[in-house]
Amino acid sequence: MQQKHSFLFLLILSVFLWACPTPVNKNKMNNTSYTNHLAKETSPYLLQHAHNPVDWYGWNKGALDKAIKEDKLIVISIGYAACHWCHVMEHESFEDTGIASIMNQHYVSIKVDREERPDIDHVYMEACQTITGAGGWPLNIIALPDGRPVYAGTYFNKEKWAQLLLYFTDAYSKDKMKLIEQANAVAQHSKKMQFVPNTSNTDSSAKDIDSMVTSWMTRVDMKNGGSTKAPKFPMPANINFLLEYYNLTKNQDVFEYVKLTLDKMCNGGIYDQLGGGFSRYSVDEKWLLPHFEKMLYDNSQLVTLYANAYRYTSNKRYANVVEQTLAWIKSDLTSKEGGFYSSLDADSDGEEGKYYVWKYDEVEKLLGNDATLVQEFYNVSPPGNWEKGNNIFHREQSMKKFALSNGLREEELNLMIQNADSILLQERSQRIRPATDDKIISAWNAMMITGYLNAYKAFHKETYLECAIKNAEFLMVKCMTSEYRLNRNYKNGHSNINAFLDDYAFTIEAFLALYDATFESRWLITAYHLNEYTLQHFYNKKQGIFNYTSSLDKPLISNKIEIEDNVIPSSNSVMANNLLHLGMLYDSKNYLDISKKMTGNVRENMLRFPSFFANWSSCLLKQVNPPFEIAIVGDSAIDMKHKLDAYYLPNVIVCGTKKSNATLPLLKNKYVADKTLIYVCQGKSCQLPVETIEEALKLIGWKEDAYSHFIQ
Repeated sequence: MQQKHSFLFLLILSVFLWACPTPVNKNKMNNTSYTNHLAKETSPYLLQHAHNPVDWYGWNKGALDKAIKEDKLIVISIGYAACHWCHVMEHESFEDTGIASIMNQHYVSIKVDREERPDIDHVYMEACQTITGAGGWPLNIIALPDGRPVYAGTYFNKEKWAQLLLYFTDAYSKDKMKLIEQANAVAQHSKKMQFVPNTSNTDSSAKDIDSMVTSWMTRVDMKNGGSTKAPKFPMPANINFLLEYYNLTKNQDVFEYVKLTLDKMCNGGIYDQLGGGFSRYSVDEKWLLPHFEKMLYDNSQLVTLYANAYRYTSNKRYANVVEQTLAWIKSDLTSKEGGFYSSLDADSDGEEGKYYVWKYDEVEKLLGNDATLVQEFYNVSPPGNWEKGNNIFHREQSMKKFALSNGLREEELNLMIQNADSILLQERSQRIRPATDDKIISAWNAMMITGYLNAYKAFHKETYLECAIKNAEFLMVKCMTSEYRLNRNYKNGHSNINAFLDDYAFTIEAFLALYDATFESRWLITAYHLNEYTLQHFYNKKQGIFNYTSSLDKPLISNKIEIEDNVIPSSNSVMANNLLHLGMLYDSKNYLDISKKMTGNVRENMLRFPSFFANWSSCLLKQVNPPFEIAIVGDSAIDMKHKLDAYYLPNVIVCGTKKSNATLPLLKNKYVADKTLIYVCQGKSCQLPVETIEEALKLIGWKEDAYSHFIQ
């Protein structure tokens, strides 16, 4: 009963805050007039607030001890550098001396970069969802001196924020116990949300997967692709699983949805038609109107997705998307040391999207005689399709169809568009560029390694492999110790945050992909040792799942276990896939059993909410339909592997060596001098070796006619 009363109190408070404006001091500070504790941080997001009049602290023992010592409530404000509404709230509230005066007098104020400290973000986002039923960034929390949240929300305008601060200041001085009871209720509810059933039933079947997909397909947008509601986020893990599922089942409805989503995304405004790269999400249902921030984690996964889709369909548009996006990654998000930066801001020159949009007359002046055709191709009109008469470039027809409808050869149109793009990009480069968040996150860098390697499989460009290897070596030198402990972050020579489960999971995945691309044992050995370290410091044997934080770290107010796949696959689902992959390569029953146990623990959730467990479903697909294992042995092993890479084979695990002294079980005793042999195995049984890729493909049941009618 007490818990119900507590949440009723929060509902009444929210309505009260919304209805009652509070006047505040409207004085704005000069951004160089103040310096707070954030000036010593390296995160670009924290440094953005280093000269606010709010006396911000970073998340550290000193700030937390200060709150307890002075018996003050804590403001915990969480965001990231590319977050548009984070900037708005800073300008409206945190640069205001009146607001700062309230915060400095009555609170200890802590700023957190969610990308550096996802563990803190997880804990308080869960509290926000418990309290309000929703979440987002900026994420703003009022907490007790010990860090337990009593209230949370996202963006507040200045009047509401001042009112909230004053309300809790008064409440804490007059009725402290009421806030403590509320904090206890929030903590109890959050603890229930963390429950992961430890089941003994780990068996699933193809019927379970079919049932999941059937349910899933009733809730998708078959007109515009993606989900049925706006805003729409690219969900690469979802589409990747459905492509894998189609590869096994040939369910035509699934493929039509996959292709529709891929086409709509890369032709919409969410994709930068001139410069490459995807924005974080679309605010409308047609993928036209982006929220313009560009994130490394989105683009790394989308490179993988479109590269895989190209290998399956030979669609030239998908190839163009991969190549253009990687060119943008190299020019805008790659450091001289080989690390990848985190993001580009949505805003430039004080406006969201200003860097990317165009006036009709501006395009006409720049392109001269070609303007009309290019404007039609990119759907540029005099009134514009966005705010203030601006246009967001997007396509509604393929290059081939547009050329036919305008009496042109496709090659002729392509040349014209390339020339126009070059002129427009040159002009765009003169604009004020969006700010770069130049911190380097281990997990996201590893995802980009995997993206480069999937592009390398599809196009065999050595530069893609070189970029992947350079980044992997960067991570090993800058973010990894000799004991295989990782750090989360790197910037300006500093790497000081102990890594989280996603950093290990995606790095293991990337190093497995490096082994797959090169057959160099150093990558496989590193992946193995990282996996062993992760089992030692993150695996929760009691629940049969991995904790998000290392056993070496001081616990937060609650323990986070990440299981739902979202814009980024959950760290646990990536680990389940890694364990399956390593288990098959090393013939490790322990690894395979843990992987199966993990999928069993989330099986009910997968069946009920399939779109939130897509990467888990990819793992389950391989458990139900055991992958073929292909061993390539001999002097031409890597050349044979490159030929195999031209085919989309998601249900195949490959290993290989040039040598006779192989260590992996599947490679032992298979070397024959002066020959390169291909062994196709499944379920611990190998067929007679063959000497050509074509023969190997027959042994796994691949048929060319299953692909050819999708080629465009």
